Amino acid sequence: MAQILVPSTQWKMKIAEIYSTYTTPTTSKMSSLLLRQNKKGAPTSSNKFQVLAIKSENSTINRLENLLNLDITPYTNKIIAEYIWIGGTGIDMRSKSRSIVVHEQSNFSLSSQTIPSPVEHPSEIPKWNYDGSSTGQTTGVDSEVYLYPQAIFKDPFRGGDNILVICDSYTQEGEPIPTNKRHGAAEIFSHPKVVAEVPWFGIEQEYTLLQKNVKWPLGWPLGGYPGPQGPYYCGTGADKSFGRDIADAHYKACLYAGINISGTNGEVMPGQWEYQVGPCVGIEAADHIWCSRYILERITEQAGVVLSFDPKPIEGDWNGAGCHTNFSTKSMREDDGYEVIKKAIINLSLRHKEHISAYGEGNERRLTGKHETTNIDTFSWGVANRGCSIRVGRDTEKNGKGYMEDRRPASNMDPYVVTALLAETSILWEPTLEAEALAAQNTSLKGLK
Repeated sequence: MAQILVPSTQWKMKIAEIYSTYTTPTTSKMSSLLLRQNKKGAPTSSNKFQVLAIKSENSTINRLENLLNLDITPYTNKIIAEYIWIGGTGIDMRSKSRSIVVHEQSNFSLSSQTIPSPVEHPSEIPKWNYDGSSTGQTTGVDSEVYLYPQAIFKDPFRGGDNILVICDSYTQEGEPIPTNKRHGAAEIFSHPKVVAEVPWFGIEQEYTLLQKNVKWPLGWPLGGYPGPQGPYYCGTGADKSFGRDIADAHYKACLYAGINISGTNGEVMPGQWEYQVGPCVGIEAADHIWCSRYILERITEQAGVVLSFDPKPIEGDWNGAGCHTNFSTKSMREDDGYEVIKKAIINLSLRHKEHISAYGEGNERRLTGKHETTNIDTFSWGVANRGCSIRVGRDTEKNGKGYMEDRRPASNMDPYVVTALLAETSILWEPTLEAEALAAQNTSLKGLK
């Protein structure tokens, strides 16, 4: 982006001439938008200037991009670590950067100031802190919150040996703060029974792309609606697919980072997309989802598009956005695993309210019994039925083993909470015999072995 200083009023026609020399759709839209903004409310003083960023396809020097793309490796023994954590709302992501001195393994000596390169484990990364009063997590009187590195990924934005660091948050005394859901999840996943069952998760993260400022879905006419749902799911074409470049850029960036992303597709509502992460074991699934969300936030930031995880961004006859969570244990994947799945479904039915309360804010607007959902107050299950709480695939039924899909979680769910709760309910929680028998009757799961 080359920056040009121009008077805000006297030069507006000159700006139009400058823009007219570039024939790309982006620049033509920028020029017309600029003129409309100037007509509506530009300052009248001729001595005031605006800084405009103009991108030219034949520009020979792009100073900002050159700096962003600098390879710093030959010039420093430092890498940049981007520390990422969850803010006070439980869904907002925060991050800040620091330089870390690294040395090749052969030259590495024990020091609090250096770590081996490449970084292989989060325990090698120093802890840090941030101002929790500015994220809604503490008061200003005692504002320091401490970041404990928990997972590392390659940084697709800076490249090289630079890293993204997923952290959770603690008080000075080492206690997890209330919004730190990872700590409790780690306790569940470290339980010997859970470890022995090797829980696998495959998470389908849906999201909606919104036009900046107006907060209306990408590709939709301002103040209006596109044609009804039908042609958009996995659709192709300029009138059916909106935001594919963002989805593809995100896919590649996640693969580069080391996230176990396994696919992506356009969703039923135009402007809505989905990507899948997994299969991942235990808490790794949630770490990968949070990092993938962060990367998506950064990409949409660069694209000038707003990312929404609202479970029902548009009211009416439009699909909501979920985060379907596929789950299996070692016992479910082995012979006679279907019986283990049925037992888990009974447990899930008995704890339906507890799960729903933890499955995302605003989920009642999505789980209405329409648009491939079940009613939020009713638990149900079925084979190949996308209108149920729990869906079992036909291959699982046929093979007598496999996995199940929990379709209740909203797109804004906390994956630490959801994955840990699924593991706890399916593996650790034991209902009374009377409750189990009644639930089996109510869910038509009789004759369990």
